[in-house]
Amino acid sequence: MTTLNDVAQSVWSCRTGRGGRVVVLSCGYRASAAMESELLLFANWSTLLVCMVLKFPQIIAIMAAKSAQGVSLKSLLLELAGFLVFLRYQIYYRYPLETYLEYPILIAQDVILLLFVFYYTGSVNQALPYIAIFISGWYLLALQKWIMDLAMNLCTFISASSKFAQLQSLWQTKDSGQVSAVTWGLASFTCVTRIFTTLMTTNDLIVLVRFIVMLILNIWVTVTVLRYRTKEKKTD
Repeated sequence: MTTLNDVAQSVWSCRTGRGGRVVVLSCGYRASAAMESELLLFANWSTLLVCMVLKFPQIIAIMAAKSAQGVSLKSLLLELAGFLVFLRYQIYYRYPLETYLEYPILIAQDVILLLFVFYYTGSVNQALPYIAIFISGWYLLALQKWIMDLAMNLCTFISASSKFAQLQSLWQTKDSGQVSAVTWGLASFTCVTRIFTTLMTTNDLIVLVRFIVMLILNIWVTVTVLRYRTKEKKTD
């Protein structure tokens, strides 16, 4: 596939025409290619760095309050399922590592967060069946290509359901509890960067749609949390 860099190099190799127009054009291509490369590098690394601490505000909030009030267990389980499917899909099709490197980190943080939620809700014994389901599902996904593709097509629905589960919990209680607006805000940022990197690299429509939907829902959850938090402060 011809890239912008290839075009720039081919133009650069041309001889200078009248008024040096070819040279000017080639310089423009080179500058554009360099900027694109730098933006892609920034997007990938900023996403990775943000995701390394993405769930920390939520984990710290739960630990400080010794309560998982407001945090939807259903939302976390669906989110973890979506992460696992997405990671498996990226590995299966051998996409560039930098486009999904943050997902093992997010999965690890989600597992830790889930354990805290199970602990503070007094349902630690329920964790083992979910662990078994997730591990077996990881291996089943790659058995057949059609299974992998179907799972990825459902991944957006699964991930969207996780956001709606959290929204539903907030709407029902009208209390943000220990839900971290910072975590949801950071998640919105990573969706923006991943939309950009997807367009610049794989250009996978299914992946692109997923990130756009996740961006909208993450912002929705963030705004909802902040709204209820503002009401709580006014009440106090």
